[in-house]
Amino acid sequence: MPRSLTVRVVQDPSDGFRHLPHLHVQAPDLRVSFDVLGGGRIRARMTGPAVPALRGTEHKADLSTGSDEVHGAAARLCTRWKERFVDFQPVDDQGRALRDRQRPFATAADLTAEPEHELRAVMADLARGGASLLFDTLLRGDDVQTVMFRSYLRSALSLRGLRIRFDSDLHLPWPMLCVAAEPDAGEASLDMLFARFLGHRHQIEHTGDAYAWIGAPRTTRSQPVVSLNHDVRVGRATRADEVAKVLADGTLCTVRTTYEELTRDFERPDLDEQLMYFWCHGEFVGNAPEPPVLAIRLTDGTPFDGHTVRELRAGHRHGPFHPLVLLNACHAGVAGASADRVFLSRMLIEHGAQGVLGPLIAMPQAFAAEYALEFVTRYLRAEANAGRIVHDLARHFAARYRNPLGFAYGLHGGMDARLERTDGGEA
Repeated sequence: MPRSLTVRVVQDPSDGFRHLPHLHVQAPDLRVSFDVLGGGRIRARMTGPAVPALRGTEHKADLSTGSDEVHGAAARLCTRWKERFVDFQPVDDQGRALRDRQRPFATAADLTAEPEHELRAVMADLARGGASLLFDTLLRGDDVQTVMFRSYLRSALSLRGLRIRFDSDLHLPWPMLCVAAEPDAGEASLDMLFARFLGHRHQIEHTGDAYAWIGAPRTTRSQPVVSLNHDVRVGRATRADEVAKVLADGTLCTVRTTYEELTRDFERPDLDEQLMYFWCHGEFVGNAPEPPVLAIRLTDGTPFDGHTVRELRAGHRHGPFHPLVLLNACHAGVAGASADRVFLSRMLIEHGAQGVLGPLIAMPQAFAAEYALEFVTRYLRAEANAGRIVHDLARHFAARYRNPLGFAYGLHGGMDARLERTDGGEA
């Protein structure tokens, strides 16, 4: 005879997942993965609504190019941007540097007064290099799988306005890569050259090596909680002071200028900031037998790196620390093929950060300050996520100031990061 049984729940397998609706985000239109296998072999995979599905599965190809060759080509492209664009020096008919135009592309963010034929020549060179790295080096090969993969990816990238995630073991300057030139298009205008860069065409983030921590929903505030972590001697002739004012306007802003202040707060289990801005020097320091790692220095000059982050935050992974980090450190993008350019970013993300935005090349201070001013202003308005703002800024500086350096900022995670604030807060 049927009878009711008393049920006692001794384990809730859904515990930990019932709090996750706040993590729902829009899936990217295109997800491209490059997995580094044994011996430096690369396996490419691709999914998303921007590419047609093949019998319900992903596109896949084992590439003929090794990871060392790709890393070397990427480092060369970053160096090429520094040498050809940032350090561009006009000369007279006898090859002598023009005294009234000393490194004009590095000393101002607004390049509208510069001769367009000079900009066009440099950008044509950089666009050629960006397309070659993607299609002639990374996706080189004549086997059927590689040819098909390259064709589908080329078609997807030729579109505009996609949200693209490069979920990859390879750390490449994705926004600086380019689609191929249109055949028989003749001499390209500057706008046509700008439009070839992936950073101009799409929202882009890089993921793959840092597992973003899943935590409880963030508490929204009427006043954003932010910080300025800086070397007070950097950027005195730029708009750095205006960035500091924007950060402090209507926010709860913490200013740190020394290693002691930074480590003291990073060690706090209750550290809870929505935006962390770093404006300081960065350099690569030895880490033998491992590759050199990026270290940043505030006013006192003591290095702060990814190892420091791990030492201070390892015991606080369940804490409220989930900021977006703008790492505007001088020389943060300079590295040889063997240097670990992203270790600091990876440690920040693994210990709670939503994502890290930073330069992919040695960025001139004049442009870095202008970029930070625009990004911080727009992000604190809470009108868009970080991926949209980064994409808009790349196009903004190219269209208004004829400056492509917005393509040289990259998001390590964080495409969906957005400042959460209550209705009572003023944007």
